Amino acid sequence: MVMDHVIQPGARVGIESISRSLGVSATPVREALARLESDGLVVKRSLSGYRATELLTRHSVEQLFEMRLLLEPPAAALAAECAGDADLDRIETLVEEMQGLPDKGDSYAVYGRFAALDQRFHEALAAASGRPLLAAAVERLHTHLHLFRLSPVTGGSPATVVEHGRILRAVLRRNPERAGEAMRHHLEQSLHRQLDRYGRDGV
Repeated sequence: MVMDHVIQPGARVGIESISRSLGVSATPVREALARLESDGLVVKRSLSGYRATELLTRHSVEQLFEMRLLLEPPAAALAAECAGDADLDRIETLVEEMQGLPDKGDSYAVYGRFAALDQRFHEALAAASGRPLLAAAVERLHTHLHLFRLSPVTGGSPATVVEHGRILRAVLRRNPERAGEAMRHHLEQSLHRQLDRYGRDGV
């Protein structure tokens, strides 16, 4: 409901009304909201309860990718050096599972699988770096939830899969320099795709 803007950005999230609409008790709704708060999709304020977070602005997107460019190319380079066989198998499987999945549609139910795998790919690479603090920093950004929430039409699916494949091949070949550069290229192209949409929308 948050991802599809059934609950509008900035809107108050009423536990009782959500419980009634879903036909469940308040307990699972509270649990879900606690999870959404940890993901940065809702905020809890004293006396006013939960509210859905606002959408990222163009400037926020640029700042988000600035952070990613600081963190993820070095993580990919380290993964090329440090990843074990299980790490490599996990990353390769994620790339394979993303192929052919839609990254756009009328609801998050349609493109959510692609978004989740996209996030897991980046997190798995960071985890394979052998640097837990670096991996935790990448995970805390919750990048894909916020970007896919901007619009159900991202237009990047084929390009994203190709770019992920280049990163994977560099990691499999144990080439840190190429892995870092492939990740940098992927993030720069992804940023361009995001900013192009802002331009089309006149935002």
